[in-house]
Amino acid sequence: MLRGMSVIEVSNLHKRYRDKIAVRDVSFAVAEGEIFGILGPNGAGKTTTVECVAGLRAPDGGTIRVLGLDPRRDKDELNSQVGVQLQESQLPERLKVWEALHLYASFYPDPADWERLIDEWGMSEKRATPYGKLSGGQKQRLFIMLALVGRPRVVFLDELTTGLDPQARRETWQLIERLRQTGVTVVLVTHFMEEAERLCDRLAVIDDGAVVAIDTPGGLVSQMDSRQRIRFRVTGPFDKGLLTPIPEVSEVAQNGDHIEVTGTGDLLYAVTAVLARHQIVAAGLRVDQASLDDAFVALTGKRF
Repeated sequence: MLRGMSVIEVSNLHKRYRDKIAVRDVSFAVAEGEIFGILGPNGAGKTTTVECVAGLRAPDGGTIRVLGLDPRRDKDELNSQVGVQLQESQLPERLKVWEALHLYASFYPDPADWERLIDEWGMSEKRATPYGKLSGGQKQRLFIMLALVGRPRVVFLDELTTGLDPQARRETWQLIERLRQTGVTVVLVTHFMEEAERLCDRLAVIDDGAVVAIDTPGGLVSQMDSRQRIRFRVTGPFDKGLLTPIPEVSEVAQNGDHIEVTGTGDLLYAVTAVLARHQIVAAGLRVDQASLDDAFVALTGKRF
């Protein structure tokens, strides 16, 4: 449930590109200080939605209010209160870190102290490093600083960790969590389940341009509470048809000697009893409860 003052209100947002509907009647609200995630597969309409809400693209229908302002009509007034990091952000290869921050700060009437931002975000040693020489994680850190240099109340981050290695991704997550501590409202576009589950207070799941669910990560998973997954390996011939007739089993997937069984109820006992009866050894057996990925598959029919 949404708590606190709503700083973003989107109602029946619609956007079409020629014969393709990119966004269809999308509605959601974001509370002040919230990390609100927009989750969905590639091409689902996530980026188009954010670009419309941030005032970078004109919608074909619906209403949008950010901090009480219309992103298109009140663009100049809103620009100083909103920071945006786009999915395809790039800078000139030779532009140094401090030069980029100095340049962006000049766009705002009352910018943040960019020298202090460099220190706070752990980039002091890279202050004079050209953009092209930065690592992936350092580039993302720079883009966050550029999004913050105007002292925004709302920040849009689009696919911030795509292409990063696991360590750089986790470092970036820590930076986003720090934004919450400053009181900034964050709209985070992602297709990473772990990222959404760790960072977001609430999620809007978008599929084929439409919102199919809005809830906390835990709330989405709770819809799947009755589902379980058993994984194991077999050391000899195996016919998954042995397990499909079991009432507790809803799906059996086989990839070589790796077996995955999904179901409900006393699934573990039912499956192991059949395996024992047929003298099949289940090596490395593991039982998993439902995850955000399971909820996403149930909502969209897609798996990343």
